[in-house]
Amino acid sequence: MKEEESGPQNRELYALLHISPEASDEEIRKAYRQWAQIYHPDKYQALEMKEIATENFQRICEAYEILSDETKRQIYDIYGMEGINSGLELGTKLNKAEEIKEELERLRRQKELQKVAAHLRPSGSIMANLSLPQFLEGDGIMKGMAMASEVQSQISKNNAVAIGGNLAVNGNAGGGAASIVFRHQMSSVSSIEFMGSMGLRALLGVQTTRHISVHSTATMGLAMSLRDGSVNLSNTWTRQLSDTAHGNIHLSLGPESSIAVGWQRKEQKRSASGEIKLGTGSFGATANYTHRFSTKSHGRIAARIGSTALELELGGGRKISEFSTIRMLYTVGIQGIFWKFELHRGGQKLIVPVLLSRHLNPIFATGAFVVPTSLYFVLKRFVVKPFYLKREKQKASENMDKTLVQVQEARTAAKKAQQLLQNVANRKRSRQLETGGLVVTKALYGSRKALKNRNQIEEVKDEVASQIIDVTLPLNFLVSDSGQLKLHEGVKKSGIMGFCDPCPGESKQLYVEYTFDGSNFEVIVDDLDELLIPQESHRIC
Repeated sequence: MKEEESGPQNRELYALLHISPEASDEEIRKAYRQWAQIYHPDKYQALEMKEIATENFQRICEAYEILSDETKRQIYDIYGMEGINSGLELGTKLNKAEEIKEELERLRRQKELQKVAAHLRPSGSIMANLSLPQFLEGDGIMKGMAMASEVQSQISKNNAVAIGGNLAVNGNAGGGAASIVFRHQMSSVSSIEFMGSMGLRALLGVQTTRHISVHSTATMGLAMSLRDGSVNLSNTWTRQLSDTAHGNIHLSLGPESSIAVGWQRKEQKRSASGEIKLGTGSFGATANYTHRFSTKSHGRIAARIGSTALELELGGGRKISEFSTIRMLYTVGIQGIFWKFELHRGGQKLIVPVLLSRHLNPIFATGAFVVPTSLYFVLKRFVVKPFYLKREKQKASENMDKTLVQVQEARTAAKKAQQLLQNVANRKRSRQLETGGLVVTKALYGSRKALKNRNQIEEVKDEVASQIIDVTLPLNFLVSDSGQLKLHEGVKKSGIMGFCDPCPGESKQLYVEYTFDGSNFEVIVDDLDELLIPQESHRIC
């Protein structure tokens, strides 16, 4: 069973000082003084003990510094150490939780902008057009090639620049272009772009965008060709139609005037879009539908019809790593029969269209679809899937090894903390034994599943024992002079001094055996539940 995500968060510092999340300022000071006396480095002469004390004393001082400051404590209660480390500073105008949240979100956005500004964002694509008929005719398989590249940079909070270029070769002809775009954010609802390019498409242009309402955006652009002086004016209106859909109208006035109406809908499992475009010399319509079978794979069907196109596209893709996706698309239309292979990694694309036939032969078209598709599923079933399962298993093993190292370090730190508690805990235990008071004889903290097999821990030194830590000594230390022990509700027990989390991500419990007034007791509580002993209901009959 996985650890519940809905439980209270940001309570580790309370556990460290052994106080309630509702503790008063006086209770916080009292707890700090108690722990500071135990862990103050000046109390110890041996170098090793002094180092242990220094490490834990710093943790206690940090906890006290945060919880004793009303503003920092409020931030910590809402956002934990992330809020403290974000540099959030509150004044007289920021005292409510909503105001703190807004300020923290602002700082997060500011840090994100700084992070973006410090790194360039490159993107690019390479397309290699292959032709099987041309190869069979002896003219070589390469029909043409195109490359495009762009680098974007956030040069300041409100300004960004993008520089790009492209080259294309088709047969014995070719060309290229270079472009630059400067974008300025004028306000939270409007921006303006200036663009220029030279080469095959030499032009100058300007474009402005504005959010005219919560659900609507308008864009207007003006571009002038440097070759013939022609001017093109464009307007786009976009409106959100629902939580998952939006529509747009695009109007272009110039040498090739047109109007287009589009619609897009995107849901968790499926997405679809369509567009109808009418121009002075052409018309066309497109539609596509994508279905996501899982978080890693999807299928796609698309169609295009118009004065210059008539084609149907079938295919799909699969995510092969965190940053990489492969796609295979089959296209049949008036231009011929194609297979297209795509590799997307980050902002880079490799696209390889392969022309299989220039003619629409039904038998060949069917075979061109069935044979590669069947081969794909065979390779996926017997080659690709086993490879990635093996790789995922290897990654899981590496993550497990990393977690084991972290857990071992936490165990070592917990044992060191217990060393400094030992003398006081033993004195408290002796006093309780003399008066017949509360003595913890056995306390285990860890995995709920492992604690079910706690009776086997003495014999089985394996995975069961590795998911549990012995916390008998820290609990004896926490017993009050009046012979009571209380662990507060809503506080993860892994944060208590001398404890650690022996099984990250797993649901945990605390099991305690204790004696009181000559009788034996036992109790088991969940990680976030309150523990108050002794109680008659814990008595072992």
